[in-house]
Amino acid sequence: MSLQWALIAGFLYTEIAIVVLLLLPVISPARWQKIFRSRFLNSLSSQASLYFTVLLGFLCLFLLDAIREIRKYSGSSEPGSDPKHQHLHLDTEMQGNMRLFRAQRNFYISGFALFLCLVIRRLTTLISTQATLMAENAAALQQARSATTTARNLMTEKRGAGEEAQNNSNEVSDLKEQVKEKDENLQKLTDALDAKKKELKELHIELEKIKKNNEALVSQQTGLSREYDRLADENSKLQKIFDSTNKKSD
Repeated sequence: MSLQWALIAGFLYTEIAIVVLLLLPVISPARWQKIFRSRFLNSLSSQASLYFTVLLGFLCLFLLDAIREIRKYSGSSEPGSDPKHQHLHLDTEMQGNMRLFRAQRNFYISGFALFLCLVIRRLTTLISTQATLMAENAAALQQARSATTTARNLMTEKRGAGEEAQNNSNEVSDLKEQVKEKDENLQKLTDALDAKKKELKELHIELEKIKKNNEALVSQQTGLSREYDRLADENSKLQKIFDSTNKKSD
């Protein structure tokens, strides 16, 4: 095997090992994502498309060369060729078959190398996409859990607010009952006060009457006192006249 085909065969074996590693379930897509985003691969990612295109170009050239070699060395063994030239010499036939075998081997090596190169690119893309989807799924799940927790807290707070509102409503009802009862008591007190005011007014009117009667009695008593004093004076005068008359008769 020539050096170039030995390198392609080594590249093929490396691709097989890489495909096996990519297909192993031991390494998770997230770990592969970290490997793909390493510093070394990131330094190559800017020119990865160029490298991949050049590699595909070389593999396609080797594949075409292998096809050309197959067509070249398989023409001598076609059924329509001259039998004398086909079996001219055993060594020449064995050498042609060996070259045909090498050409076919090179065709399979280059073909599988080209195929596995495309497979590896596709696998890396799918693994990266899967890792991204897993991360987004985990983030969405965490967000959903947070939303569920928030909703539960809101429901709990709402339930507590409802119970508090119910308690407040009960307290308001009790306060209304107390206010109503106080209003009734106040109405009773107002009615009693009105009755007392009416009674006080009647007493005031009666007191005015009594005052007037007392004033009349005082006036009458004053008149009687004056009349008594006058009569007492007249009586005294008459007594003096009577005493002087008695003295003259003696």
